[in-house]
Amino acid sequence: MARPVEFVYEDVLTNAMEQFWREGFEASSVQKLLDVTGINRGTLYNSFGDKDAFFKSCLEHYSKLVDGELASSLNNEQLSTWAAVSKYFDTTVVGTSNKRRSMGCLIVNSFCESINYDKDIQKLLKNYYGVIRKALLKRMKDAEKAGELANGLNADLAADVLLNLLSGLRVHSREGKTGKQLADVVAFTLKSVQA
Repeated sequence: MARPVEFVYEDVLTNAMEQFWREGFEASSVQKLLDVTGINRGTLYNSFGDKDAFFKSCLEHYSKLVDGELASSLNNEQLSTWAAVSKYFDTTVVGTSNKRRSMGCLIVNSFCESINYDKDIQKLLKNYYGVIRKALLKRMKDAEKAGELANGLNADLAADVLLNLLSGLRVHSREGKTGKQLADVVAFTLKSVQA
């Protein structure tokens, strides 16, 4: 009787997620995924499915990390609107380690590469942006009600500006911008959308 394969599910997902994050879906061959996770081909297919299904699991794992960042910042009702927004950008981009920052964002990177993804993967990527935009929009509606948005700016546009800022920061992170450079861009943008 074959011995059951033992592995820590979360560790395998984290290692595979980081591989996809570093090199992208296309460049992450099944062999590279096996090498970074330490599992064999049979275990991969039996536990996670094919490469597309494994990637989906990694995206879902990544979104749990993002949910934690949202809960501690944008969705934290203890923080004022602008304190929450500032904390979100600091937590997700500016305040991360150089190594993690230089990888950009798995979702943004995946969007840029998303030509051949199946519909489920495309839906996951869009949902990620939807969750972030919804949290930003809620905060911008609060700012709009309080008269804290710049003249001529409404909550929808402000949320889109901030979502665009997030995507741009992630791309600049991959270019090697420092935390200080990114913090300056965040500070300038936040100042420009506030009344």
